[in-house]
Amino acid sequence: MSEESRNNVNIPPDGLLIESLDIEAQGIAHRPDGKVVFVEGALPFEVVSASVNRSKNNWEQATVTAIHRESSQRVRPGCPHFGLHTGACGGCKMQHLHPGAQVAVKQRVLEDNLWHLGKVRAETVLRPIEGPAWGYRYRARLSVRHVRKKGTVLVGFHERKSRYVADMEICPVLPPHVSAMLMPLRALIGSLDAIETCPQIELACGDAVTALVLRHLEPLSAGDLAKLRAFAQEHPVVQWWLQPKGPDTVHLLDDTPDALPLSYVLPEFGITMPFKPTDFTQVNPHINRVLVARALRLLEAQKDERVIDWFCGLGNFTLPIATQAREVLGIEGSETLVARSRENYAGNQAVRPAGQALAPTAFVARNLFEMTPELLIQDGNADKWLVDPPREGAFALAKTLADLHQQKVDPANHPATPGAQGWTPPRRIVYVSCNPATLARDAGLLVHQAGYRCTAAGVVNMFPHTAHVESMAVFERA
Repeated sequence: MSEESRNNVNIPPDGLLIESLDIEAQGIAHRPDGKVVFVEGALPFEVVSASVNRSKNNWEQATVTAIHRESSQRVRPGCPHFGLHTGACGGCKMQHLHPGAQVAVKQRVLEDNLWHLGKVRAETVLRPIEGPAWGYRYRARLSVRHVRKKGTVLVGFHERKSRYVADMEICPVLPPHVSAMLMPLRALIGSLDAIETCPQIELACGDAVTALVLRHLEPLSAGDLAKLRAFAQEHPVVQWWLQPKGPDTVHLLDDTPDALPLSYVLPEFGITMPFKPTDFTQVNPHINRVLVARALRLLEAQKDERVIDWFCGLGNFTLPIATQAREVLGIEGSETLVARSRENYAGNQAVRPAGQALAPTAFVARNLFEMTPELLIQDGNADKWLVDPPREGAFALAKTLADLHQQKVDPANHPATPGAQGWTPPRRIVYVSCNPATLARDAGLLVHQAGYRCTAAGVVNMFPHTAHVESMAVFERA
């Protein structure tokens, strides 16, 4: 906001003019002395009063107590458990902001990170990928707690800034059928002999099955198992899985031949992806379908090209790429996911129509946070890369690419790696990110040290109403 505009705003003596929103969905204001104030519950261009919760030399953290001038983008939250009140659910942070404005905030966060952290500006800003604002969350980890003082069991997310479980009756970001099960689940856990020793229910929805993984700290009684089965009969889409110890102990309660597989479909590519409830899959299947389609359009894999999919997971991108490329290599850190991706490739290959076979595809397990030029050269030349790392980003991969580039442009100071002479970098990289800060860091390496241009970037609103920013960027050889 300009100084002239600021001077035209009537601000009470104790009031604050909110100038922007940070990544945690807090309003940002400045005191007359320049001190920054982060205000929970405030939106850009609002004039508010706020109660200070924490104060440091250069900044304060506060909570809005009154709104003197309201933003045109403020909306009524869609969930009664959202807000700043005691006991409010901490799962969402932006329900008071119009969904379109949420996307604009995330786009600004992406652009600011790219510039301030990586000194990179995308040549083209991609149109944001958006989808349903409600009922989108097909994966969730629900905490369970028996609260003796209240005489009830709570099932849901944690309260805002608290280790306590919120007293939730509904959750509009969960699929409607799951939201409707929250109260029945509370009653179910409350009736179990193991009421004190079931701390968590992990949710994983497929296209036809809703898997509920019950973490239990002691063996379940025959009566408790019978109650779980009865609950599944009342809710036919539910499939109970049990987890007595670590993730590797997860198993179906009743692993019968007629048990439906947990899976999702990518219809544009004719791909079906079976998965286990503890496997990593995207939280939002509506956005995932669009995300995969756009990533492949940007990649533009051709029938004569070899493509590497880094951090390939189950093959969410790998298998669709195999419908277009000549050859594909998927590389992933988890042996379990590599085994699953091989199974998914074989299963899809077996049912492909005549003349539409998937390209030859190999999968390799490797620690991608310990990449070296020697390892990268071993993987051979690829025309294009797709990179989809976790929050930590793909620093080792980008750094290795930069090292090999520097060996060619400055051989006097960068001795060549054996085999580097015949190795060529990919012409194009499509980078799918779940953390704008690590994307910006890696983009800085790719642009300033590895010989690439950032030709496009844009946000993907995978998690509406939260401060989580997913994005996509495209890099071309300069």
